[in-house]
Amino acid sequence: MKISTLVKLTLTHVVVGVLGFAVGIYSLPILIEPEAPGAAQLQAASANSLYQTAFTKDLTDSDFLHWGEGKVSVGPDFITFNGELSPGPDFKLYLSPTFIDTESAFKANKSNLVQVGDIPTFTNFIVEVDSSVNIDDYTTVIVWCESFEQFITAAQYK
Repeated sequence: MKISTLVKLTLTHVVVGVLGFAVGIYSLPILIEPEAPGAAQLQAASANSLYQTAFTKDLTDSDFLHWGEGKVSVGPDFITFNGELSPGPDFKLYLSPTFIDTESAFKANKSNLVQVGDIPTFTNFIVEVDSSVNIDDYTTVIVWCESFEQFITAAQYK
């Protein structure tokens, strides 16, 4: 076998392996996603909400792989979301005292943020707010991918 053929075969196998790994990383969270809460569950959990806002796709660090779009309700007991997030692993919901729309701003201010909880689904979610968290001390909800340290989306509620 010629060296050039061996190099081509090696290169094509590496490219296919890398692409397969990337597709697996992207699709695994979708495959293991639990069932999203329905309209009745969202309505019940957001009944005591004090604030309404929305995630949009047009933020500075949101892109075609990292985005959120839909209605967010913030209350003392639950933060609910009726919409869609880009799929990804290990999404966390944070509250911030200032509006943040970039990865660098998130990292710079992380010590001032409070992690509310895990986001288990990409269509609708309900995250319980711990009783020690006062939502009035914050202004912004943020979705962050902890595994890859990626900004997903944010919305200012007051």
